[in-house]
Order: sequence, then structure tokens, then C-alpha cells
Amino acid sequence: MEAEPLIGVHISIEKSLDRAFDRAEEIGCTTFQIFTRNPRTWKIKPLEADEVAAFRERRKKSGFRALVAHMPYLPNLASPDNATMQVSRLSLSAEVKRCDTLGIDYLVAHLGSHLGKGTMLGIRNVSDAVNQALASSEGGTTILLENMAGQKNSVGSRLEELTLILERVRKEERVAVCLDTCHFFAAGFDLSGAEAVDESMEVLEDSIGIARIKVVHLNDSKGVLGCNLDRHERIGKGKIGKKGMKAFLHYRGIAERPLIMETPYDDKNEMKESVAFVRSLLRRRLSSESNTRDVADRDAGP
Repeated sequence: MEAEPLIGVHISIEKSLDRAFDRAEEIGCTTFQIFTRNPRTWKIKPLEADEVAAFRERRKKSGFRALVAHMPYLPNLASPDNATMQVSRLSLSAEVKRCDTLGIDYLVAHLGSHLGKGTMLGIRNVSDAVNQALASSEGGTTILLENMAGQKNSVGSRLEELTLILERVRKEERVAVCLDTCHFFAAGFDLSGAEAVDESMEVLEDSIGIARIKVVHLNDSKGVLGCNLDRHERIGKGKIGKKGMKAFLHYRGIAERPLIMETPYDDKNEMKESVAFVRSLLRRRLSSESNTRDVADRDAGP
């Protein structure tokens, strides 16, 4: 029997970390993403033993197969400024340890900006930050490099930049990529239909390889192809559109990844609708494959 697809959204941890499971289940998620702390401050409140135990116990009871955390907003791993670089590295190291402690599988990190000092400097800074974080980690959390939309001086919108960082990380089994569809589209990789998806993903396969994509941020785009704008839209409502999103979900291997939506919602019901919509697109894929196999079996005869 085929495993249930991993579909989720970014979930609030208001009041306690373990409440994220209740909120996710209420929405119909089979995976989710959280911040492990307040993402708008450098201050890190230590994890208490009871909240760690509660989180781990809720995961055990829920049976969620994959959980994702996201780095806070402030760190700039690519920064050439020494003070910013050091505090960003400390933040990444601390966040990896928090995820290790909580048993979270993946930690997504924005790579940041080289501030006009050169892409290669930014690449070296990011890879050094990842190496430092993993050197002090004894857990199993995998750091995921998130592709960027191509904003000025950003690191990671070009696939070769991600590849160079991956090559420089010593613990290669603990670093991979989170593919954001909005960013991918905004950086110039067309996802608007089946043929476009095939062409764009073949470029990705030739550089990073689909096996290094461990999580997908499934976001439509408010901006047009190649706009370099990080502007998320609800699935099927943006410039990628329903046709493109369906084609992307049908691309080999994608449906097996955790699919996390970071799109704008007015309320909980809209979250439910998005999760149900993505699930319906995946069910159509599975139904189509099943029908194809049935026809083939009948044609083959006894």
C-alpha cells in the first residue's frame, strides 16, 4: 500500500511547541514546519526538559514521518561583515542543536546576502557556517539549503551556487536542499506546464540531483517568471498556476517529499482548503497511475 503523502503548512508554536501537532492534525496535515523559537530576535530561550519530552511524545503518538523547522529571520550566513557572520553562525549552530534535541528531521536555512562583496565569498561563508554547525552537532538533523529567488546580492538562486556549497560541506550526509517552487520560478525556471517542468527539473537533476532535494516548499508565485521577487501565492492562484503545480507534483520523486506550503492565509479554513487541494492533485496522479496499470494488466491477458 502506498504511503500517505506528506503535506503540510507552517504551523504556529504559540503557547507550547507540542501544540503544533494539534494544530497540524486539525488542518489535515501529515507533516508541518515550525520555528522552534521566536524568529524575530537573536535571543535564544533554552529548551526545557519537559517541553522536549512533550514534543517527542506527541510526535510518537501522531506518527508524523517527517518534521521540518525553519531558521529565524535575522541570520545572514553569507554576510561578509564579521560581527553579523559570527552571530549568524552561532544562531545556526544553536538551531541545529535544538532540532537535534527535539528530534526534528530537517532544518531549512536561507543563505543570505554577500552584500556586494562577491558570490564566491558568500558561498565560502555559507559552507563554513554549515561545517561549523555540524561539527558541534551529535544528532541527526539535516540542514537544508533553500534556493533563493534571485534578489540582488543573494546567494543560492543559481543551482551552481548550491552545488558549490554542497561540495564544500564535510558531513555531506547531513546537508541537502529545500526546493522552493516560488523562488525557483522567480529565478527563471519555468514551472507553468508539463513540458516546462520537465525542462527545468532536468537542469536541476543535471546539477544538484533530485536525490538531494529532501523537502519542497510548495508555493505559487505572485510575480512572473524570472521576476526575482520572493512573493508567495496560494497554490494554483499565482503565475505558476494549477496546471503548473499539478505537473510539478507529477514529476518523478516530488510526491514522495514533504510538501510544505508557506502561502498567505486569512484563517484556518484556508489552510485546510490548500492542504485538501494539494492532496486532490496527488490523488489524481495516483488514480491515473492505477488506471494505467489496470489497463496494462488487462491488455496483457491471463
